[in-house]
Amino acid sequence: MSSRQSPERVALLSKCDHGNEERKGRGWRILDLEEVNHQVLLSLPMILSNVSYYSITLVSDMVSGHLGELELAGATLANSWASVTGFAIMIGLSEALETLCGQGFGAKLYRKLGLISKPHASFLAFSLSSILWINTEPILIWLHQDPQISKIAAVYLKHLIPGLFAYAFLQNILRFVQAQSIVMPLVWFSILPIATHFGIVYSLVNWTSFGLKGAPVAASISLWILLISLAIYVVCTKELKQTWGGLSSESFRYVLAFLKAALPSAAMHW
Repeated sequence: MSSRQSPERVALLSKCDHGNEERKGRGWRILDLEEVNHQVLLSLPMILSNVSYYSITLVSDMVSGHLGELELAGATLANSWASVTGFAIMIGLSEALETLCGQGFGAKLYRKLGLISKPHASFLAFSLSSILWINTEPILIWLHQDPQISKIAAVYLKHLIPGLFAYAFLQNILRFVQAQSIVMPLVWFSILPIATHFGIVYSLVNWTSFGLKGAPVAASISLWILLISLAIYVVCTKELKQTWGGLSSESFRYVLAFLKAALPSAAMHW
């Protein structure tokens, strides 16, 4: 028996293979476009939200510059120190929730998702960062910073501590909501504080006796406005009712599990 196939059979097989490859290639192209579209729809709102959050401290820094060069230097040093020793740590800790909450939501463990997202570890980190901020002046002088600028930076940071507290809880809420692919409400709630922040910071710095202290106080107020508005949304919206579950002492059981994932994440972000 000959091992050769007839020309008609070879042509037919070749045509089938070509058709399968064409369909496969077309399928992969469609899948890629869908994935790109999905990523864009998720990422753009988050980009807008993060720009709004960072703009709060940036605007306070800019308004401080109108008071003089020394005040601008102190505010800039304070915001840099706050980013490294406070805000970056909170972001790093909360990034662990992207993995843990994503796994819980994907596995439909909705109650566990709500328990993990409670910000016990972030509260602990806030406490440690606050102690560091209260003792900022001697630390900065020990790091050979200008004494006058260090003193201004220390005053600025002490009045920014309430904002750090709000930021710690805010990051947990953001990761909790993001894990459920809910992003547009985050954009709307981030626009409100930054829109009002310009008026708040300008008024406190220029129209009251606060002076430079008004800049961090205004940042704290705006962060609290953002936190309270998002917290009301999470508690009241029907979309998150099944996953939030309210406050519970049971959430303390997940603190160690959270820290195992959060500490490496915070270290990498830091």
